Amino acid sequence: MNEHPESAAAEADHDTLHAAPTERIGVPAASGTAEHPAAPTEAIEFRTGEMAGRSNDPSSTPRSETTRTSAGYVIEDGPDGPGPVPYVTVVLPCYNEGAHVLKEIDRLSAVLGESELTYELLCIDDASTDDTLAVLRGAQQRYPHIRVLPFRRNGGSGTARRIGTQQARGEIVVWTDADMTYENERIPELVRILREDLTYDQVVGARTTEEGTHKWARVPAKWFIRKVAEWLTKTRIPDLNSGLRAFRREVALPYLRLLPAGFSCVTTITIAFLSNQHDIKYVETSYAKRAGVSKFHFVNDAYRYILQVLRMVMYFDPLKVLMPPALWMIAIGFVKAVVDMVRHPFYFPASTVLLVVSGIMIASLALLSDLVVRSRDGV
Repeated sequence: MNEHPESAAAEADHDTLHAAPTERIGVPAASGTAEHPAAPTEAIEFRTGEMAGRSNDPSSTPRSETTRTSAGYVIEDGPDGPGPVPYVTVVLPCYNEGAHVLKEIDRLSAVLGESELTYELLCIDDASTDDTLAVLRGAQQRYPHIRVLPFRRNGGSGTARRIGTQQARGEIVVWTDADMTYENERIPELVRILREDLTYDQVVGARTTEEGTHKWARVPAKWFIRKVAEWLTKTRIPDLNSGLRAFRREVALPYLRLLPAGFSCVTTITIAFLSNQHDIKYVETSYAKRAGVSKFHFVNDAYRYILQVLRMVMYFDPLKVLMPPALWMIAIGFVKAVVDMVRHPFYFPASTVLLVVSGIMIASLALLSDLVVRSRDGV
């Protein structure tokens, strides 16, 4: 006699459940009476093996794969995963571009797909408040080369480009915008220049027209900032802040920590390359009116542009920034001291002393800064 009927019943149920990969098991109701008939048997489906947890519909859309990088960022890949390592990575920052980003992706995928280049399109959603992220995830089902990196907090275009370049797998990194302004059909041409001419480390699409907002003020402001950058770097720069550029990732990596969070990141990468004897080639391109609303604020961004140009040159060559005003102050102070000596023998006003002392202090600071730069390891 079996002393444990409950165990025998459990074993029988276990054998029944695992009899086949997919099986419908009827759950018997309690014995009914005439007044209370038994409830109808309900069929419950159990799935085991490889199909457990999956939909019955084999044509249903598979979920995207996610990859956590060594730096802690989570990148969403298409159903087939990240794929083989490409030659080109296009970094595409997106902030509230839901109305037109799919058109830009279509254009980029078409021109790169027709070329001989292997590529990936790293789309970075910078905490958009519209449906940009949903559009990017939907595009992954159509284009296997798309990878999506979503941000929970807005970091700015500079932050998106910096992190995108760090996480890029391609040897060549391309920066562009998702606002339909740049001539992205020229991207394969820019990449081929780097592939065929090893003397260049960056190729920039130099715009021949200005179609941005506040055009009346942007044109002279950009001209002035560009001339300051040309004087400081001793290099002709046709377009200082073009957002369309291709460069060698290994060359750019040491300079990424210098990139600011805003739009002036493109200015920074230009000056960083030129200050370290990395040659840049400029290719004339057209520039269209942007789709959507511009995120550029003229006063604030122009001010940051000027500061960033001075900051970058100070980082690489502080004597070029500090020594000229120091020498001018000392020279003017000495001339004024001579005049004061003639007019009032052995009397020097406070303004004269202040000019000479200030010039000497700035010159000392310039020499000290240059010593720090020359003693710095790395970039």
